[in-house]
Amino acid sequence: MNYCNLITIFAFINLLVSIPHGYSNYVETKAGQFFSSGHTNNWAVLVCTSRFWFNYRHVANTLSVYRSVKRLGIPDSHIVLMLADDMACNYRNPKPATVFSHKNMELNVYGDDVEVDYRGYEVTVENFLRVLTGRLPPSTPRSKRLLSDDRSNILIYLTGHGGNGFLKFQDSEEISNMELADAFEQMWQKRRYNELLFIIDTCQGASMYERFYSPNLMALASSQVGEDSLSHQPDLGIGVHLMDKYTFYLLEFLEEVHPASQANMNDLFKVCPQSQCVSTPGHRTDLFQRDPGSVLITDFFGSVRKVEITKDTINLTSPVEPPIKRSGSSDIQIESLTYVDQLPVAEIIHQKPKQKDWHPPDGFILGLWTLILLVFFQTYGIKHLKHIF
Repeated sequence: MNYCNLITIFAFINLLVSIPHGYSNYVETKAGQFFSSGHTNNWAVLVCTSRFWFNYRHVANTLSVYRSVKRLGIPDSHIVLMLADDMACNYRNPKPATVFSHKNMELNVYGDDVEVDYRGYEVTVENFLRVLTGRLPPSTPRSKRLLSDDRSNILIYLTGHGGNGFLKFQDSEEISNMELADAFEQMWQKRRYNELLFIIDTCQGASMYERFYSPNLMALASSQVGEDSLSHQPDLGIGVHLMDKYTFYLLEFLEEVHPASQANMNDLFKVCPQSQCVSTPGHRTDLFQRDPGSVLITDFFGSVRKVEITKDTINLTSPVEPPIKRSGSSDIQIESLTYVDQLPVAEIIHQKPKQKDWHPPDGFILGLWTLILLVFFQTYGIKHLKHIF
């Protein structure tokens, strides 16, 4: 046996020894990612704080996020939806029972099964803080409660009009960034969340998370201090803007996410850069214990149960051999499954608005007759007026 054959045999033996060890490391890594979040349930608190028809976009913002979290698996029983006004039933709405988020009027974010928990004048600072902290009267139904625990991942989304350090509720009261920070600290002390994601779309939104001091909390805002959060897509038919820029691009991003998606928070931080939003979105992660790159979008926007069913006994502390492929007539071929969107929203977002039938604007016919009479008078004078009538 020559020297080359000895080297070949030695390399082959080394490969056989290293394969089980490498596979064991792979299994341990996947298991570590599998249980890294530590949460067992998801909740969402979605709040629109603005009334009146000209704030149509704020209701559309909230309903867009509501639609996305329901599509990704969070049920209505785990969503607290607060809408300060009912745009779907507003008498100015040309299409009753609908709220659209795009010019082409094809994506109805109101849907057929919206469950609004707090509406109209129920949307107050007091009720919002009571929902977060759990300090509600005993008579409050379960649908209006945030029944979270220390294994809950909570998404909190706010939209409305704000300023440096405050957010207005219905133009009659406001919540300060310190009040919000203290409410989150109460939630942590009462073990009401495992991890919390806070998103706000308002002017000077970054000022609302400056005072946060509770652990396991991540925050995003649509604008920095001193900047306005701008609206998007004006619709001449209803006379208002349909959405805000930041939430529009957030919805566009979420429509590409499915329950098995591996998109993480670093991808979410890139949503709506300054070139698109004009304002500068911000985020804060210093209070969050995990690396944002390891936090999946579905850890907050979805309700993916971390369950893996197997008939084999797996010991993660020892090398695991790959399962033996069995042959026979009883083999069952399983087709790979893929997730399909409810609607082709990606196409709808980029679709050009439909061409509407042209109608003369108000006063056009009257102005045309006035112009004809003026030209006639200048040409023939008033004495020939009888020839017109």
